[in-house]
Amino acid sequence: MSETEQSLPASDTAARQRRLELARKAFKEFYAQCFWSYREDAEITEEDIPWVLRELRHNGGHSGYRIAGEICR
Repeated sequence: MSETEQSLPASDTAARQRRLELARKAFKEFYAQCFWSYREDAEITEEDIPWVLRELRHNGGHSGYRIAGEICR
């Protein structure tokens, strides 16, 4: 665990983990529709969340846009 993660309240760490898990799930679920130009086995990290959101919003249709909104909560 990094120094930053140790200094964050448990609720912030849980929220970050939730966002990361949702982004990973969305990457797998929407791979063929939104992420086909990326490696299918790509490791999604926190730094990747902005482009996952962008691709979901641009290419994921209504479902992708809805999931992007869920990740942003």
